[in-house]
Amino acid sequence: MRIAILSRNPKLYSTRRLLEAGLEKGHEVDIIDTMHCYMDITSAKPSVRYKGKRLPFYDAVIPRIGASVSFYGTSVVRQFEMMGTYSINESVAISRSRDKLRSLQLLSRKGIGLPRTGFAHHPDNIEDLIKNVGGAPVVIKLLEGTQGIGVVLGETQKAAESIIEAFMGLNASILVQEYIKEAGGSDIRCFVVGDKVVAAMKRQAAPGEFRSNLHRGGSASLVRLSPDERKTAVSAARTMGLNCCGVDILRSNHGPVVMEVNSSPGLEGIESATKKDVAGMIIDFIAKSAKPHNTRTRGKG
Repeated sequence: MRIAILSRNPKLYSTRRLLEAGLEKGHEVDIIDTMHCYMDITSAKPSVRYKGKRLPFYDAVIPRIGASVSFYGTSVVRQFEMMGTYSINESVAISRSRDKLRSLQLLSRKGIGLPRTGFAHHPDNIEDLIKNVGGAPVVIKLLEGTQGIGVVLGETQKAAESIIEAFMGLNASILVQEYIKEAGGSDIRCFVVGDKVVAAMKRQAAPGEFRSNLHRGGSASLVRLSPDERKTAVSAARTMGLNCCGVDILRSNHGPVVMEVNSSPGLEGIESATKKDVAGMIIDFIAKSAKPHNTRTRGKG
């Protein structure tokens, strides 16, 4: 099988591991810089060109598309789909998961556990916005933030109001969410491949920090999931239409709640914490699933 990994940096751990796993299993694997692809869009024979040449037909592509290049990256994935190439995550599903508001609305519609959330661009009554999610402390998020950037804890009513006013001054759209105090500064990353959680880790925030992202100095450890947590993670992935993703959940007093569904989850933290060959599981899933023109998305919305 011929597989293309769409990645901007061949030296990244996740990209290297997927390459290694594919080669170990006897596949032909190429790493292609998504932003250097350009497309020939015709009704007769659509193609993707790269470094002055038309790319060969790939049986499958693995999109590793950063949030900053979502629009162009998903356009390239869509072009591969038009050519009949299987993508482990379809372009529309990646776009859906990158839209935080749309993701939460879809998850809510399916009855999946979420923290109480408010969305606003220019609220007339900031006090009511905070009150509606349970009052301070609250978590305030920029709609376009990633890896914990643009996520602030408003510990008091006055602090929360000041932060929201500051974001409003920047003309930014924000999410205001209840602070799950009982989570103790930790969350759980569930790595979903297909219809099951293949690995999971607990991420603990660094001292003095409430964001548990490993990029922010958090630590990772092995964790045992409850059946409800597994069901929540798989349901969230299915709702987004993603075959491979990271689902971040918090343990709240009212059960697991989903914070985010990541369509390009990193492999380093999860493989280090669990000692599992997650990259190999992804390649095995592709080998089982990839068929020409099999580009149907699992979820809708």
